[in-house]
Amino acid sequence: MIFLALLQTTQIAYNAGSHLDALMSRLAVGDKDALAELYHETRAAVYGFSLSITKNPADSEDVLQETYLKIWANAERYTAKGTPMSWILTIAKNLSLMKLREKKRHQDLEPEEWDMSFHIPDTAGNTEDRHLLEAALNILTDEERHIILLHAVSGLKHREIAELLDMALATVLSKYHRALKKLRKYIEGVEAND
Repeated sequence: MIFLALLQTTQIAYNAGSHLDALMSRLAVGDKDALAELYHETRAAVYGFSLSITKNPADSEDVLQETYLKIWANAERYTAKGTPMSWILTIAKNLSLMKLREKKRHQDLEPEEWDMSFHIPDTAGNTEDRHLLEAALNILTDEERHIILLHAVSGLKHREIAELLDMALATVLSKYHRALKKLRKYIEGVEAND
């Protein structure tokens, strides 16, 4: 049942791709309402991705805001080579890495726990299913969790994930399938105990 919710979330993300393309076209001509709509639809993925890099909620909030400022400033330069979400997350990744470099100049970073709760969309089912999915995602490594979430929640293709995370496509595919096996085994174990 939880995999159905994850697959349903993936389908929603894929259907949103063409809508994001339309929003990007509107942004290119200066439509501020399109920016607000884009922000509303993509902010959780951008914040979550940034948090997975910076490990700091305050820094991730800064990156979130800076990402949409950059999108607004550069919307007319956007060309549809991949999905709009891939372009948006590339901006967030670059800003997150800049934030880390800036912080390293001033102090040593102390890692914080990555809170997964905001990553799971409301469409993922009831509260019990949501908690089960969050617990299942916590058994994955950071890389596996990034790949699963970028694919399922953000709707990125494996090729785009490989490019975004600077990994070989074969590595992304391997980690994705390994993560799915881990999730399936965990969820089947939990359901067997119920």
